[in-house]
Amino acid sequence: MVVLVVSMSLITRIILTVKSAPAIDFTISNLTGIFIIGLFYDLVNSAYFILPLMLYIWLMPARLMQKRWQLILLNGIFAFFIFGLLFNIVSEWFFWDEFSSRFNFIAVDYLVYTNEVIGNIRQSYPVEAIVAVLLLATAIMVFLLKPVIKSAAAYSVAFKSRSVWMLGYLIILLASYFLVDNKIKQFSDNTYINELSGNGLYELFAAYRNNELDYAQFYQKIPDQQAFRMIREQIKTPESHFVNNDPFSIERKIINTGAEKRMNVVLISVESLSADFLGVFGNTQSITPNLDSLATHSLLFTKLYATGTRTVRGLEALSVGTPPTPGQSIVRRPKNEGLFSIGRVFKEKGYQSKFIYGGYGYFDNMGYFFENNDYQVVDRNKIAKKDIAYENIWGVADENLFTLATKEIEKTVSSGKPVFAHIMTTSNHRPFTYPGGRIDIPSHTSREGAVKYTDYAIGKFIKEAKTKPWFKNTLFVIVADHCASSAGKADLPVNKYLIPLLIYSPGNIKPAKMERLMSQIDLGPTILGLLNFSYTSKFFGYDIFKLEEGRERAFISTYQSLGYIRRDSLVILKPQRIVNTFIPDFKDGSSKPAKSNSHLTNEAISWYQTASYQFKNKLMK
Repeated sequence: MVVLVVSMSLITRIILTVKSAPAIDFTISNLTGIFIIGLFYDLVNSAYFILPLMLYIWLMPARLMQKRWQLILLNGIFAFFIFGLLFNIVSEWFFWDEFSSRFNFIAVDYLVYTNEVIGNIRQSYPVEAIVAVLLLATAIMVFLLKPVIKSAAAYSVAFKSRSVWMLGYLIILLASYFLVDNKIKQFSDNTYINELSGNGLYELFAAYRNNELDYAQFYQKIPDQQAFRMIREQIKTPESHFVNNDPFSIERKIINTGAEKRMNVVLISVESLSADFLGVFGNTQSITPNLDSLATHSLLFTKLYATGTRTVRGLEALSVGTPPTPGQSIVRRPKNEGLFSIGRVFKEKGYQSKFIYGGYGYFDNMGYFFENNDYQVVDRNKIAKKDIAYENIWGVADENLFTLATKEIEKTVSSGKPVFAHIMTTSNHRPFTYPGGRIDIPSHTSREGAVKYTDYAIGKFIKEAKTKPWFKNTLFVIVADHCASSAGKADLPVNKYLIPLLIYSPGNIKPAKMERLMSQIDLGPTILGLLNFSYTSKFFGYDIFKLEEGRERAFISTYQSLGYIRRDSLVILKPQRIVNTFIPDFKDGSSKPAKSNSHLTNEAISWYQTASYQFKNKLMK
């Protein structure tokens, strides 16, 4: 079984290496790392993998091992595990194709939301044909292994001797659990090489163990008092002042002059909308004609960076305005109720705040999070079957979502209240399916088609909104939740985190370009600033129009690597208290190591450390 596990892991590594060849430098040191470190992880993974078989052989009396039914059972066990290993090869291929990574945090989440994920896989790939081929391959392999299995079963070992072997095995297993982690493979600056050096099944196990990361335990720290002293200095802006002298508080009063503008706000967070999909950012495929047209009539932000690589990370940034904390998004964490959110600010101003989603709200805990943070949740359950023109496993088609959103907006406006509607799209997601006849790219062919369909749906929504009486008093905000892909040679390729932001409101917002560096967490305070709202804030974000020149910064992250962009530098914080500084190329995403600057490093630490401290100690409520 160990030979099978290691052999199939090697085959997987070779396949993925060939697939990733354009991104790899085939040097002796890189190839040695990929295959020697890889072999080490394959052996560690096999130690876990064989546990059920080891227990079975240890406890089964020797006199029964050569019984016919026993041999049939052993062949069945091998068939089960061989099929699993073959299925894993295919799964890793498709996961790598999507994320350029071994199984990770995302895969753990996928195991939780099996309905959506299995549905997505069945709609995206020819699952039945793949399974049939794997079953045939399994049958052939088991047939070839039958003599070996029979011979092994004939080897009789007394229970006492078996127990000695079992004890030795358990010592190895426990040593692997306590002494080995997935950091050993981090030997290269090229993330593809590091990922290839790992083992997919082991990475899945490691990701499950590290589902949440305590910043104070795993990351570089400075004294909490110093961190909060620094953050209070950095977070203060001309229009704000702190409400108290509590050294661990960031609560401050935001005072904007002039009359408050009680405009409706429609915030559309678009699934996986990288900036480089848009023509205004240089794309030549003409897949966003509506957004490109809107951009010329909008306030267009050209240097906005997403905080993370998942929808929940984007929703976290847009709703509670905090830097990404390591591990799981706050949207998915326990004890995330009653947080200070943009929904609360609008609610206190007399608005009705709504989160409108085309899928089921239970997915990724979105429904619970928004329901418990001053939003009303409106999801797929609110749409009658007859009103759904098209749907896939993730949700209804975006045009059906916008029809629902229009009804919800009008319901609130007709009641005499202004509305804050946060709409979350789903169509730009594998399997990239959508209604036919809308655009010139057939459904289920490419991400570009999904982007163009979402663009079509947004254009249709804005066009129909123009006929409504509430249009003239509405601020339309269109932003991505995150980029389509964050993979690159660098750990955090900055170009992959650039997302578009358009604020559109003819007669209220003059078309212009905002070209200052900006984080996704700054969007909430900036919207509230455009409305001239005065309020008490616990946001970490800035109103970019009130912020003095030169103070801009942005945050980018994976679930473990925390990046801080300041001017031309990128500081990355990692577990095991690792801190590295780079000079990033904002066009191609590459990074060159740079000499560390203690003040810049402490600045980066202060943002992430205080954000984690605030959530852990319930100071975001």
